[in-house]
Amino acid sequence: MSIIILGIESSCDDTAAAVLRDGEILSNCIASQEAHRAYGGVVPEVASRAHQENIVPVVDLALNKAGVKKEELSAIAFTQGPGLIGSLIVGVSFSKAFAMSLGIPMMAVHHLQAHVLAHFAEHPKPAFPFLCLTVSGGHTQIVLIRDFLDMEVLGRTLDDAAGEAFDKTGKLLGLDYPAGPEVDKWAQLGQPLFEFPEPKVPGLDFSFSGLKTSILYFLQDAIKENPQFITENMAGICTSVQQRIVSILLKKLRKAAQQTGIREIAISGGVSANSGLRRELEKLGREEGWNTYIPKIEYCTDNAAMIAVTGYYKFLKGEFAGQDVTASARLEW
Repeated sequence: MSIIILGIESSCDDTAAAVLRDGEILSNCIASQEAHRAYGGVVPEVASRAHQENIVPVVDLALNKAGVKKEELSAIAFTQGPGLIGSLIVGVSFSKAFAMSLGIPMMAVHHLQAHVLAHFAEHPKPAFPFLCLTVSGGHTQIVLIRDFLDMEVLGRTLDDAAGEAFDKTGKLLGLDYPAGPEVDKWAQLGQPLFEFPEPKVPGLDFSFSGLKTSILYFLQDAIKENPQFITENMAGICTSVQQRIVSILLKKLRKAAQQTGIREIAISGGVSANSGLRRELEKLGREEGWNTYIPKIEYCTDNAAMIAVTGYYKFLKGEFAGQDVTASARLEW
């Protein structure tokens, strides 16, 4: 009998649902929330209310696209955390009620673990063990993956995440929300004209707070001398910032590969959609003799396919959640 998993993701501002049968993704649907654009960032209360409106239609769409009836579902996987607590509660509560009504089990999924396992949504898939650089707006980590559910964080950010550095830069430059992808678009048009410092952090950990501060001071000083500095140098600024963030990430990833001797190297998370990071990883991979794995854009950003995949492997191991499970904004790895 086939194992059919419904995956639900609601950690931030995207309401997503996906259906998986025996490890194969049949549908992957997302309802994005445009309301946050007016505020220049995600407003938690607005996000949770939108999830309540979107979750039933999105789940219905995912089931219809997959050609699966709800009675055929074997289990439901959902994001337990980390994320915005109001958004998480909507997904967790819906999953618990839906699973109870169908009399099927549930699997609680860690959002970051799911980003790593997004690589198993389709081919090519990395071989174990592999390293994964997981980068998003809230997290930056290097993870050693020994098996589907056997992971160890080797390094993490000590303060801000790489995605936050991109977003903050975009806001300082007056770019539209979401600012991170806008920085990437401008970076593709210019050359690195300005030098930004590289943080001196021991081991495999990261730090981006100092870089954010240096960018702020650089722009303030430049604008004092030339009020039109940003307008005249937008592409060069974005290219320079992106080059520095990417170099910080890949320098640590290379160090982790050297220390572990692992040559299966992957990236995941929202920032893995960045064109500069994708290009430079492929280049470094050729130089180092790595097998590199870069997910499709739809599996980089928050999506339910990665939740369904993780839930599938939890199902196979019998790692089920009870009805007493709760959402956790700061869920530990």
